[in-house]
Amino acid sequence: MTAANRRSKNITEGVARAPNRSMYYGMGYQESDFGKPMIGVANGHSTITPCNSGLQKLADAAIIGLKEAGANPQVFGTPTISDGMAMGTEGMKYSLVSREVISDCVETCVGGQWMDGVMVIGGCDKNMPGGMMGMLRANVPALYVYGGTILPGKYKGQDLNIVSVFEAVGQFSAGKMSEEDFVQIEKRAIPGSGSCGGMYTANTMSSSFEALGMSLPYSSTMANVEDEVTESVKKAAAVLVEAVKKDLKPRDIVTKQAIENAVAVIMATGGSTNAVLHFLAIAHAAEVEWSIDDFERMRRKTPVLCDLKPSGQFLAIDLHHAGGIPAVMKELLKHGLLHGDAMTITGKTVAENLADVPDLSADQQVIRPVTNPVYAEGHLAILKGNLSPEGCVAKITGLKNPVMSGPARVFEDEQSALAAIMAEKIVAGDVMVLRYLGPKGGPGMPEMLAPTGALIGQGLGESVGLITDGRFSGGTWGMVVGHVAPEAYAGGVIALVQEGDRITIDAHKLLLELHVSDEELARRRAAWVAPAPRYTRGVMAKFAKNASSASSGAVLDLL
Repeated sequence: MTAANRRSKNITEGVARAPNRSMYYGMGYQESDFGKPMIGVANGHSTITPCNSGLQKLADAAIIGLKEAGANPQVFGTPTISDGMAMGTEGMKYSLVSREVISDCVETCVGGQWMDGVMVIGGCDKNMPGGMMGMLRANVPALYVYGGTILPGKYKGQDLNIVSVFEAVGQFSAGKMSEEDFVQIEKRAIPGSGSCGGMYTANTMSSSFEALGMSLPYSSTMANVEDEVTESVKKAAAVLVEAVKKDLKPRDIVTKQAIENAVAVIMATGGSTNAVLHFLAIAHAAEVEWSIDDFERMRRKTPVLCDLKPSGQFLAIDLHHAGGIPAVMKELLKHGLLHGDAMTITGKTVAENLADVPDLSADQQVIRPVTNPVYAEGHLAILKGNLSPEGCVAKITGLKNPVMSGPARVFEDEQSALAAIMAEKIVAGDVMVLRYLGPKGGPGMPEMLAPTGALIGQGLGESVGLITDGRFSGGTWGMVVGHVAPEAYAGGVIALVQEGDRITIDAHKLLLELHVSDEELARRRAAWVAPAPRYTRGVMAKFAKNASSASSGAVLDLL
């Protein structure tokens, strides 16, 4: 039974009829409104971050579009945490937690108010997976609207973005940048509203949602400050109302084939390591069988086609001008690397949506053809070994040689690791180990952009390894390995590493190995004591208690 049928039944049966209608009359509804679909608009607008500060105009456009399409919009809010502002602080631990809070908000409001459909509007990193998970749990017709990317800042003829600032910190501390240049980069990197401009986590997730079939074609790479984004939202409203009429629901769209399409686009665009964690959680919400090993399967057959930051040259807005995600998908489809028969929210298949998309233009350099890729295979490698038997994620684009072996430099938190980098105590050949930062141990898997950005700024991005049971920003590149599982707090081998132990990172062999004998590890394990939880009450304590391993998406409802 659809939500509309349930509501109709509820209204026409005596007990609920009067109070139900009275509440709507109190909001200005007319008799004729009760035959229209009720569509939720999950509005992620906030003034916390530039990623979300431009979302209110999209919510306003959604309201107009839904009314024009014959629906009643019902607006509710979802929270956001700015990763960029929280980075390097205790607040960063709330970022992944917010993914769960957002998904709960969407599920709760849609279910509690018996909505016929829902449009989720978001900008910052966790808005996307949180909104998608909530849509899949509620499973009424739904569509995701991305708030749009930011335009680049400018200084001395160079494009700037948020990662420019973190890398400038390392350059300034190493004496490679003047104070004036550092201050100007800090002031100019973020010129207005929109999500971080490279193929970082927000743009990775928006692009993958377009490939998944849950957002409109071209919508995932538009700039927030340009008019086309509001026009796209109005179109999305009409599409969603049609989906309600057809009862086309998220779980009809988000199948294993659709997830393969999304992951193919993540690989082709050089997307964020966070996509691995989030798509494990999205697949779980959709009840689609999907494991961390499926990413490696997809990596081996999908080339990197786009030359995008953080390891490449261009930004998301450049990708948009080069043809956007439809151009990437058309190239993949031509070579049998997408499922063209997968259904999308438009009511058309992927192949039908791409039928009129032109082939790649020779006038652009952002998207390469499959016959001349940036890399022949994908960039998100799943490594295993005695240090991470459940798997971990390495981002290997931009590296001349993704293999190194060196002595462990062990840190129990991000702040002490950053201090060591800034004090120039980390040297080429070191392998930094940052632990007790996993889903339970952090809790919340904070991102390590400050240390990795500082390493890049000091010229150590390819010569120093960094492994962690925490996460990395989508803006990270270098010799980095994250999501190490099992995590230290759960007694994973990463908890047993000692200063000076030799560690090998080998992306060719898909290996993360600690060169310590089994006997010695057994001795260390016998002496290991789990630390006390960092939080004992509130949302952080609940997350730490219930979060699954990173290798299964750090979800809270894994049975």
